[in-house]
Amino acid sequence: MDSIVELQRQNHEELERFERGLSSLLSRNQPTHEVKLQTEHKASQILDRIQSRALTLNSLYQDEDARKAELEALSAPAQQNDLSEFYSRLVKIQEHHAKYPDSVPGGFDLELAALLDEPNQEDEDYEEEDPISLLFSGEEAYGKYVDLYAHHTAYSNLKNIGKRPGYLQYLDLLSAAQTGPVHSDLPKETRFSKDYETYIQNLHAYLLSFAKRTQPLVDIQTEQQEVEIEFHKHWDAQNLPGWEESKPQTAANGNSSTGIWCAPCQKHYSKQTVYDGHLTSKKHIKAAAKQDSSDAPPPNPNGTSTPTTAPTTTKSSVASSRIRTSAKLTHLATALLVTLISTMNDTKSNVERRFSLTAREREQELMDQANPPPPPPATANGPEEEEEEEERIYNPLKLPLGWDGKPIPYWLYKLHGLGVEYRCEICSDHVYMGRKNFDRHFQESRHAFGMRALGLPNTKHFHEITRIEDALSLAEKLKQEGRHEIFEQETMEELEDDEGNVYNRKTYEDLKKQGLI
Repeated sequence: MDSIVELQRQNHEELERFERGLSSLLSRNQPTHEVKLQTEHKASQILDRIQSRALTLNSLYQDEDARKAELEALSAPAQQNDLSEFYSRLVKIQEHHAKYPDSVPGGFDLELAALLDEPNQEDEDYEEEDPISLLFSGEEAYGKYVDLYAHHTAYSNLKNIGKRPGYLQYLDLLSAAQTGPVHSDLPKETRFSKDYETYIQNLHAYLLSFAKRTQPLVDIQTEQQEVEIEFHKHWDAQNLPGWEESKPQTAANGNSSTGIWCAPCQKHYSKQTVYDGHLTSKKHIKAAAKQDSSDAPPPNPNGTSTPTTAPTTTKSSVASSRIRTSAKLTHLATALLVTLISTMNDTKSNVERRFSLTAREREQELMDQANPPPPPPATANGPEEEEEEEERIYNPLKLPLGWDGKPIPYWLYKLHGLGVEYRCEICSDHVYMGRKNFDRHFQESRHAFGMRALGLPNTKHFHEITRIEDALSLAEKLKQEGRHEIFEQETMEELEDDEGNVYNRKTYEDLKKQGLI
């Protein structure tokens, strides 16, 4: 048995090292959602260990008798050369190491290193499967979205809900929890049913599990207990609209059914005329004669006998308990949905995006998710080295940069004529360096936009035209030449009629329209 003082010292040390590890863990950069969630889960595990050490320390400090005995054993013995206590403890240590010869010291260091992702394996290329990813389904995408397809199906199978909503409409119904209790628009007979109790119980269990998996640092259980206490106060005060139990209305004679009661036939009749008509029937006469001949008293039309009261009371209490459970689970699920409203909105956006994808795009997305790109190799002084390289670039002539990010040679600069400026007025006086860039820009969007703004087509006729005035005059000239060609075609082309008379095209068409040919 270890010394109680040593146990206290060890727990204090582990508490302090856990706090330091937690501080370093939370101060790390968290660039992605996955890294952030992994960090929160590890921080939650460290907090659990801190809590367990604190409870152990509390119990050790409360054990006054053991502390007093240990302090007396550590005090100076009555005899100066009495080392019996020392040797007895030495024997225990030797026996422990003889029993466990392969025990590795520093187990706490390994535990803390595993929580802080300190590499201790020899094979650094080995990639262990992420345990956090196993907590989520593929639809949840590492906790980014909720997976409510099964609950949507269960909701659609409820009775008296009207038109069955689609998945997006169902998400909208749950998102309305921030304005009031969820599913408050459903009729009472639906919310009081057994199917609704099963549905809301499964929905609450899923939302509670999802909240714990995605928010490990939040005390969800305590929040749910506070919401449950608040619900019980409202329920006892009957301050929950929509969850009042409907009590059956009784007739004036005390019977729960309405109408006229016929004791021989054991039946209710809603109208007096129907009751009077059945009095002359053979069935009623036979039942009345049977009742007169028997000594048993007629059944009480105002209620059931005493032995059947217990089952009826039990049935009503079960129904009341079911209604209370459904109301409580609805209240708890509403509180969870309020905390997950951002996730619900992200889920809705993701579903809308996936609906717009084709089958091929969905397959490609699944393949990309299955094979994520490898992280870029981390260098010790990566940003500093890049800054040094940028500072070392020497470019006094302001030469353009090549594909490698360095200035091109000066002879290449002169060969392509990159020092010659070409200005285009149509492109809002944009300057192009070099003949090649200038020739290429006539087919680019900037020049085409400028021609479209002038109301001119960007054809090969306007190639090499850079001034607006020249472009407009050329367009007018091309228009006149086109009209002249049309006029010459009408006057120079000759046609012959059936009698051999020759006319030009315009005269021939005019005579033909008049019916003279």
